[in-house]
Amino acid sequence: ILIDVREPAEYAAGHIPTAKNLPIMTRPDGFFLPKDEFRDAFGWEKPEREAVAVFYCKAGIRSRAAAGLARQAGWEGAREYPGSWMDWVEREKE
Repeated sequence: ILIDVREPAEYAAGHIPTAKNLPIMTRPDGFFLPKDEFRDAFGWEKPEREAVAVFYCKAGIRSRAAAGLARQAGWEGAREYPGSWMDWVEREKE
């Protein structure tokens, strides 16, 4: 699963197709929520802990923090997209 950790307004302005939004700055507790509260807060199902979850933001700083929090919450498959949104936008221009 691909998870955009930018704020909802940033996500709404453009995101990688199929990405889900989990705004790390306003909801850092999201990784620790029970499944039903997670779904109510974010509008999508909380991934299983062993699922591969790739986090991205604008340039990689928030995604690094998000992946760290996810690992603390037991998400074993937490990964980062180091180039994040800016990298994806540049690659789409090619």
